[in-house]
Amino acid sequence: MCEPIAPAACDWLGRHVDTREGPLPPRGAIEADGLVLRTHTRVDREVLDRALQLRVVGRAGVGLDNVDVTACRTRGVEVVYAPEANTQAVVEYTMTIVADALRPRTRVQASLDHTQWAALRAPALAARQMDTLVFGVLGCGRIGRRLLRVARSIGFETCYCDLREIPPEARGSARSVDARTLFASSDVVSIHVDGRASNRDFVSTSLLNCMKDNVILVNTSRGFVVDNVALAEFLEGHTNAQAHLDVHEPEPIAADNPLLATPNAWLYPHLAARTATALESMSWVVRDVVAVLEDRAPRFPAPDLGAPLSE
Repeated sequence: MCEPIAPAACDWLGRHVDTREGPLPPRGAIEADGLVLRTHTRVDREVLDRALQLRVVGRAGVGLDNVDVTACRTRGVEVVYAPEANTQAVVEYTMTIVADALRPRTRVQASLDHTQWAALRAPALAARQMDTLVFGVLGCGRIGRRLLRVARSIGFETCYCDLREIPPEARGSARSVDARTLFASSDVVSIHVDGRASNRDFVSTSLLNCMKDNVILVNTSRGFVVDNVALAEFLEGHTNAQAHLDVHEPEPIAADNPLLATPNAWLYPHLAARTATALESMSWVVRDVVAVLEDRAPRFPAPDLGAPLSE
């Protein structure tokens, strides 16, 4: 186990196989049949060259950015992951951000007279209501699909853009549109795409300039999907727009990130999946690790590199 996982999953794994805890050695042989890792351990060709007996890599999470799946499969090493573990947590977090962005609130912290009461309430008037708005999702995987259903249940009109056509029952009857239409027509744009290299700076000037003046842009997927310089320029020219970014390139956020000085950009320290329930669910990737070691088919093998990986 290269990084800590939930104690219950760790104990379960220890009852099925011999375990060792700690980071991979920086050099020399890696004597392990399986690896369990989270975010900070990379499994690439260099690691595989030193792990000659390796049979399985278990990623305790959804993203596979830190695992070279193709190199693993080429060498007969299975890769398993936990694609369903954080869906609910990310959907909750995204909708919380959207609700906060749309509905100003203020607290009563002392006894007030009628004049003070009215003055406190006056600036807390919401300019928009959810059932008058369009919610657009870029990337209609597990997270995107559930988010569409939740948004529609609240009252949003919904649309999505994905590499695939998603069956209506899986997307809550949301409309399928191209990326430019999604960015142009949506009052809320929520990004849920994967970590493939071709998604770098996918959201740049051409798409950003399509957006409404008062758009709410949320990114909980990958930091590198959004061109920060282009986004900062858009936000500076559209002061009623908001960007809420939970993921960044790099992490921690670099001092030269232009969004740090942009007042209508809210930057968060990668919190979307941080519920105790989600973190424990991710850890149970160990079940698939043991399945592979026991020559059984895993429930969640990593998808092939060419497959759609929206989240």
